[in-house]
Amino acid sequence: MPLVVYILGLAIFSLGTAELMVAGMMTTLSEAFGVTVGEVGHLISYYAFGVMLGGPVLTYAFLKFKAPYRSTLLWLLGLYVIVQGLSVFVSDYNVLVAIRIVTGILCAGCLSLSLATSMALVSVENRPRAASIVIAGFMVSNVFGVPIATIIDQHWGWKMSFGLVAVLVFICLLALVRLLPHMSGGGAIKMAEEIKAFKNKAYWKACATSCLILGASFAAFSYFVPVLTDVSEFTMQTVPFILMLYGLANIIGNMVTGRLAYRHSLAVMVVGLTILSISLLGMALFVQYQVIAILAVILIGLSGVPMNPAMMARIVSVAHPGPMVNAVHTSIINIGLGGGSYLGGMAISSGFGLRSALWIGMVLAVLALLSVLPYIRCSKQGWS
Repeated sequence: MPLVVYILGLAIFSLGTAELMVAGMMTTLSEAFGVTVGEVGHLISYYAFGVMLGGPVLTYAFLKFKAPYRSTLLWLLGLYVIVQGLSVFVSDYNVLVAIRIVTGILCAGCLSLSLATSMALVSVENRPRAASIVIAGFMVSNVFGVPIATIIDQHWGWKMSFGLVAVLVFICLLALVRLLPHMSGGGAIKMAEEIKAFKNKAYWKACATSCLILGASFAAFSYFVPVLTDVSEFTMQTVPFILMLYGLANIIGNMVTGRLAYRHSLAVMVVGLTILSISLLGMALFVQYQVIAILAVILIGLSGVPMNPAMMARIVSVAHPGPMVNAVHTSIINIGLGGGSYLGGMAISSGFGLRSALWIGMVLAVLALLSVLPYIRCSKQGWS
């Protein structure tokens, strides 16, 4: 796999960290801007709003002007560095809100173009693996990037955390300027091929399954900390190490599925969703037992988010993997991510207990599994 694909993944890791790191510095930002903790929490929603809605809009804009992958991606990353860097000098909450929305929009554009670029750099059979490396940067950022940003905030303040994200993106930008090749032919964005994909029902079915998979994963993951401390009765000092196990499971799972996804995407999704469903069911029933809780966390980490390569292989098989296709798919993934977390939180707030988030995750995983089971009856693997 070309080095530049891993650099793209690192850049997306940085952008993903920027989205969620606010969760680890609620009190600091509340005191710094004189607002409530709830208003600080909205900063995450504003960023996600930019990712979900701004991505397709921005992507459509440079599709219309037939912008090449390389120069468009570099410009977007450069703008991100500037806007994210400005947040270090902000003292007004409303200005920070505007910055979060803009960086969310830029993040979505960078992610869709990074995916398209990574797949354009490799052979057809390696496209799912390349895409898995890029999108894994975004998904794993919530496990490793957020804790690191929190530690930096505790020792040097929130501005250092925000600033270091901009610095890391800038380092990735410099590396891409040097290593990312100029692309000919396929590197130009073709509007007709993009629009054709949206007329294909198979594309929307693939997006729906992706939404359910991420919804199931994040309905559970979003509430791991309170579940592990209040139900499993782990200490707060132990929980970060359990989350690290989850993160390592994500990485290992992505490595395995990335190699299998192109030729066996259906099998990967059926097996992965079966494991995810059983793991969430087991955790919901027996999370009070610490050994089972840890085992369930590891299995969820291996089988949930790491199905990204199979999701991308399915998208590639039914649609031209261009920026608009990827932008819409990414937006739908974010709807699943945010929606699963929201449903879990709503159930807990309604008095159904912390386990209810795990039950919701299990239901979403089963629905995702049911959405792919009909394809097993096909005489040969195909998603059309």
